[in-house]
Amino acid sequence: MNKIAVVTDSNSGISQNEAKELKDIYVIPMPFTIDGEEYFEDINLTQEEFYQKLLNDADISTSQPSIGGIIELWEELLKSYDYILHIPMSSALSMSCETAKNFAQEYNGKVLVIDNKRISVTQKQSVFDALNLIKQGKTALEIKDILEKTALDSSIYIMVDTLKYLKKGGRITPAAAAIGTMLKIKPVLQIQGGKLDSFAKVLNDKVAKNKMIDAIKKDIETRFKEFYDKGQLKLFLAYTNCYDKIMKFAEQVKAEITDLEISFIEPLSLSVSCHIGSGAIALACCRIL
Repeated sequence: MNKIAVVTDSNSGISQNEAKELKDIYVIPMPFTIDGEEYFEDINLTQEEFYQKLLNDADISTSQPSIGGIIELWEELLKSYDYILHIPMSSALSMSCETAKNFAQEYNGKVLVIDNKRISVTQKQSVFDALNLIKQGKTALEIKDILEKTALDSSIYIMVDTLKYLKKGGRITPAAAAIGTMLKIKPVLQIQGGKLDSFAKVLNDKVAKNKMIDAIKKDIETRFKEFYDKGQLKLFLAYTNCYDKIMKFAEQVKAEITDLEISFIEPLSLSVSCHIGSGAIALACCRIL
């Protein structure tokens, strides 16, 4: 049986330490420029340090991982593995997937770049799905096909605590942000097919949380009913710098969606966090392969 490595990026929420504990997973740290200096997630930039800089209004921007660094990792891994499954963040959110695809063509099918339209907790599940499919004896090409065919079998809803960073990133106008802040509007965003889009605008946290739970319930009853009936669906929670808040929300989710397990509760990736700010919480569901 061929030996297969799984490469992902830190947008998956998989830490460097977790990757070391899990066999055959390798995580590329996402780069950030903060006040003119370069940082790498989970290498020389912790979650705590990132949020402190964010709250201090540091100038933060994201970029693609160095293709030179990616190629160096691929070359090293191919000394020990027959194939590499490379699972980057969604192509709808970054050009890093397309860039990796272009360079993978030089490896004669040994490096397979998978665009399964995911980020954060659902991207992490894709990595775990890949490991499970490897254990089942699937080939690298079979796994690529499966993950891409099931790309849209996930859903994320995010309640944003502040409009500041949506305004800063140009996703809403300064006027809309000012009005929304004055009225204490809570935006609920969604990630479907990789894109971060508006889902609803509500007047307080309670309504926003109920809106997210209702949206997931609808997904379970409609889009994902087949997977739910087969026991192939799980819930996920994510958050930005608000652990107590997400744990309280977890209790509400457990009380209202009693027949689905919360697979894991994770910090949102910093690439998403820099666009939505601190205090955001997310509810997701995803098909498990």
